[in-house]
Amino acid sequence: MPLKGKEMTKAELVGKIAGESGMMKTQVQRTLATIISVVSSALSVGDKVRFTGFGTFSVGLRSERLGRNPRTGGKVAIPASKVIKFKADKSLVEKLK
Repeated sequence: MPLKGKEMTKAELVGKIAGESGMMKTQVQRTLATIISVVSSALSVGDKVRFTGFGTFSVGLRSERLGRNPRTGGKVAIPASKVIKFKADKSLVEKLK
């Protein structure tokens, strides 16, 4: 049975962090923007980014494969691509139990 939860927006995340840390929202916004930029840059060159207690972001390669055009039923070649992967840390998984 799938869990149904609320989606937290970036603005809500900034508000919660500001409330719990005592930082100004503008400081939190700048810090979060910097974190996103650093993580994006690291992933773009193929590095892994690990947050102990949270999880690891990495880049994987999806090979070329055949798909099906739903309109015509014909086969379509789907090109190889890079995908972002996330593996949750054991401690995060334990919190969900």
